[in-house]
Amino acid sequence: MKGSQYMKKISFAIMILLLTFLAACSSNEQDVSSKSEAATNKTEENEAPAKDKVEVDKGLLNVEITIPASMLEGETAEEAIAGAKEQGVKEVTENEDGSLTYKMSKSVHKEIMNEITNTIDETVEETKNSEDLVSIKDITHNDSFTQFTMVVDQEAYENSLDVFATMTLGMSGMIYQMYDGADPEKYTVTISLQDEASGEVFDEILYPEALEEE
Repeated sequence: MKGSQYMKKISFAIMILLLTFLAACSSNEQDVSSKSEAATNKTEENEAPAKDKVEVDKGLLNVEITIPASMLEGETAEEAIAGAKEQGVKEVTENEDGSLTYKMSKSVHKEIMNEITNTIDETVEETKNSEDLVSIKDITHNDSFTQFTMVVDQEAYENSLDVFATMTLGMSGMIYQMYDGADPEKYTVTISLQDEASGEVFDEILYPEALEEE
């Protein structure tokens, strides 16, 4: 139960953080987009029909992301939609399964992905250096945040609650994949637990499967 409550708090906190990033990014992007669109219109005015230009712009500038209903902890769909639009999302569609599809510019999306990457890297550093997580000695990961390796003092780890640190890593990796366009039914995060002394991997934790076991 404690693990489930912890996961929900992490999920909600990260989602709020990402929406904050989105608001800041979209504010800057609106100014850039207006200037870019004016320049594009002037350049392409005599080169292609207006219809073709609009279709190309939509394909080049917009990104659609579907947020699963399970990631909307702590707020209703109506609140999420209103909040997303207030913070710069161009369009929000509520789907039959309770998920929400956000439509945003590619420049905003790129900035969000950069911010998510920086946030995860900061989280990893804080986790490695935390005085409360004494068993954890090092954490590495791949570029897509689908695989993490936690190097730990195995005995200390197994006699502590440091396993909760894997929830933060698992949720972070899932959110990165979600915003990177992965299928919500397919994204997964593997966290390998490696003993510092022997170098052997003594356990693997898979997310989101681990959340269903809580």
